[in-house]
Amino acid sequence: MLGPVVAGLLGTVLPAFGHLPAAGLTGPSLDPFRDLLTWGGLPRAMILSVTTGLLATSISLLIVVLLTAGWSGTRAFHAVERLLSPLLSVPHAAAAFGLAFLIAPSGWLSRLVSPGVTGWDRPPDVLIIQDSWGLTMTAGLIIKEVPFLLLITLAALGQADGRRSVTIAQALGYGRVTGWLKTVLPRVYAQIRPPVYVVLAYSMSVVDVAVILGPNTPPPLSVQIVKLMSDPDLAMRLEAAAAALLQLALVIGALVFWRMGEVAIAALGKRWVARGARGRFDPLVARLALGAGAGSAIAVLLGLVVLIIWSFAGFWGFPDALPDGLTLRNWMRFGPGTMDALLETALIAVTAALVALILTIGCLEAEYRYGLSFSQRAVWLLYLPLLIPQTAFLPGLQTLMLNLGADEGRLPVMLAHLVFVLPYVFLSLADPFRAWDSRTGTIAAALGASPNGVLWRVRLPMLLRPILTALAVGLAVSVGQYLPTLLIGGGRVVTLTTEAVALASGGDRRAIAVYGLMQTGAALVPFMLALLIPALVWRNRKGLRHG
Repeated sequence: MLGPVVAGLLGTVLPAFGHLPAAGLTGPSLDPFRDLLTWGGLPRAMILSVTTGLLATSISLLIVVLLTAGWSGTRAFHAVERLLSPLLSVPHAAAAFGLAFLIAPSGWLSRLVSPGVTGWDRPPDVLIIQDSWGLTMTAGLIIKEVPFLLLITLAALGQADGRRSVTIAQALGYGRVTGWLKTVLPRVYAQIRPPVYVVLAYSMSVVDVAVILGPNTPPPLSVQIVKLMSDPDLAMRLEAAAAALLQLALVIGALVFWRMGEVAIAALGKRWVARGARGRFDPLVARLALGAGAGSAIAVLLGLVVLIIWSFAGFWGFPDALPDGLTLRNWMRFGPGTMDALLETALIAVTAALVALILTIGCLEAEYRYGLSFSQRAVWLLYLPLLIPQTAFLPGLQTLMLNLGADEGRLPVMLAHLVFVLPYVFLSLADPFRAWDSRTGTIAAALGASPNGVLWRVRLPMLLRPILTALAVGLAVSVGQYLPTLLIGGGRVVTLTTEAVALASGGDRRAIAVYGLMQTGAALVPFMLALLIPALVWRNRKGLRHG
């Protein structure tokens, strides 16, 4: 995991200081930074990157923590969990398009209440999408990060014995939320800290959501980097590299600021615990958290519904709540184009996910056979490609491949996808693989099975469901990759995600809906197969159906 990141950072640092032999520039020079500083939109772009990242991460984490504190183990919590879990597979771009179609001045919500409630017979002149403060972009990130953080928190909760702690706290007179925050949160947060940092780094440097929902005058810094990298003038890559280093510095600064915030909150929390407050407002806090969690899920679901409607819509004028008629013409018109992009997406995703799965199983099996342990340092190393902004090292990786003459074709794109797919596949499979009852393997070995025989004939079949789930996670991650495909593929590798984001500037809602749904389907179908295949294969063996 370290190699591509270091190589990419090296390929960013050298051009940032004026060294780019492909453009006839041999540095060192500070001119790229001077050129970057002359861009009038730089202060605003930096503020947007920092504020959207910090707001999206803190609000998402707050919703998840309070939702888990107030409702874990209840029927309402399981209902929200069932709503949010499938939404993890919805690509960021598709969720952003759905939200845009929902809350835009001419969006579905506005149509549902017009003209009866609002009196509008035309869309109001209000800037909601691409607002200058990045609030809609922040909302788009929140609705996608809440499912991710919730599932990570649930996984950590299983190792924290939270139910017993809360029961004891409630017996001492604490409210449910207060008791959970004081007894369980410190143990849970220590486990979910790396994913929280990943969310912060991602939210500060995301490109596809920023293109769809973010402001464009000026755009967030990550979008400006991509614009500079796409300039046909090779000299502009120097300024892009300087901006990429600035983006990296902003993310590191934000992570340091977040860590200082953790220390400050921990100190304040100790005083709060010592005061012995029982939580007078717990019921209100719990209801607000449940509403926010359910609202996140409903926003994504309604966004997908409106995408479906637009994909079949005939004429749909404002303020009609529904189109005049439904037609297959949109799918027939854009279908051939989506199939080419779908095949390209599937080829790249399947290759990257399978390679990631093989590497993961190999690492975990070696860990089991040779008694190795996965240290905390290894965990951070695994998260490294997710903590370093894509905009900081992918431009350098592209420049490096350009110098090596390896910038063409889909193979470099597959390798770039693998860098981001492997951590998610490993994290998805590691716990079930380690939790497998090794006594089964001991019995198989006593019956004469070799170590490889135990792996192929006993362990992997028994872990069929978690293996397929990890593979589905890898496929979903690959399907949603925008920047690696765009930069490493040089714009010549076309996937559903790159096509959908490219359509954002055109404003053709029917085309966007078709591509957005195809993208969602490409990510969602593997999860459905991961549930269906084990149920069919192990239909006569009940104990193996759930891994």
